[in-house]
Amino acid sequence: MIGQLANLNWISIIVAFFAYFFVGALWFTLLFKKQYAISLGKENDLPSKPAPIFIIGPAICSLIITIASAILIYTLGIDTYQGAIEFALVIGIGYLVANTLNIAINPNMPNPLHYAAISGLYHLTGICIVCIILVAMK
Repeated sequence: MIGQLANLNWISIIVAFFAYFFVGALWFTLLFKKQYAISLGKENDLPSKPAPIFIIGPAICSLIITIASAILIYTLGIDTYQGAIEFALVIGIGYLVANTLNIAINPNMPNPLHYAAISGLYHLTGICIVCIILVAMK
């Protein structure tokens, strides 16, 4: 699979990464800012400007997810939009949503299901966008 790195369309990876990251920025700062804060138990205690790690960390993770998805799409020979969506749903639900829920279920998370719903749905939406872009630009 690593041999696929030479075959990847790196422009599509960059485009898909920026789309994923931009959706995250909108998701957590505009669309679900208040709900996300409630899920963290910090509805009255959010900093006005997040620390750099809260921007750089998710960006790096989104890039890694995008590259891994591209490798798998190329290795599996996915080249239709239907295939991209099916793949995104399997990966999105099977790994991203399930892992988000697993992370949320701990004693330090005041509203784990609320958090998992907001963050998990973001990742599912993001991976669908990523996979469609990767296949469209393949």
